[in-house]
Amino acid sequence: MYIVCPDLEGILVPEIWISVAEKTGIEELWLTTRDIPDYDQLMKRRLEILKRANLRITDIQEIIQSINPLDGAIQFLDWIRERFQLIVLSDTFVEFADPILKKLNRPTLFCNSLVIDPDGTIVNYQLRQRDGKRYVIKALKGLGFKVIAIGDSYNDTTMLSEANQGILFRPPENIKREFPYYPVIEIYEELKAELARYLEKGIE
Repeated sequence: MYIVCPDLEGILVPEIWISVAEKTGIEELWLTTRDIPDYDQLMKRRLEILKRANLRITDIQEIIQSINPLDGAIQFLDWIRERFQLIVLSDTFVEFADPILKKLNRPTLFCNSLVIDPDGTIVNYQLRQRDGKRYVIKALKGLGFKVIAIGDSYNDTTMLSEANQGILFRPPENIKREFPYYPVIEIYEELKAELARYLEKGIE
């Protein structure tokens, strides 16, 4: 049995932190896991910026309410559900995800959580598990699934390597150069065709 595990941001919805950067005008928040491989370094930087700008969880959630799925993403998920099992794997946070999941017709999402003070200040983050995406893939394989992982950033590459088949979807040029052994796909229709090919011909 096959299971598809796409990342959330960049694959199904725009990058949340880029949306925050656009709405607040804070250019430093443009940096994402496409730019910085060390997730802990990136998140500590983000939290310091939020503290400096006096942005609280409600401010971020208000911005997230305005984020819509990428064109074709909902139809793509519906297509997957008709043919595969589906779990979305993300390094986002439970406190960010709910409005987005609602717009995507609530796929199962495995992600992380935030530590928030009573006044709404985001003071830290908690990983569900370090390198959690890879360990989910490993666990699913142990349950007998053939896993297809779809990502676009540095923090997706370990799950791509663990999966039976990894796919890069709309990655930046630096990711393409550093990970040339994964197929690169730019549009949902081509991604559907690639997944259909695995159903027809199988994967190791």
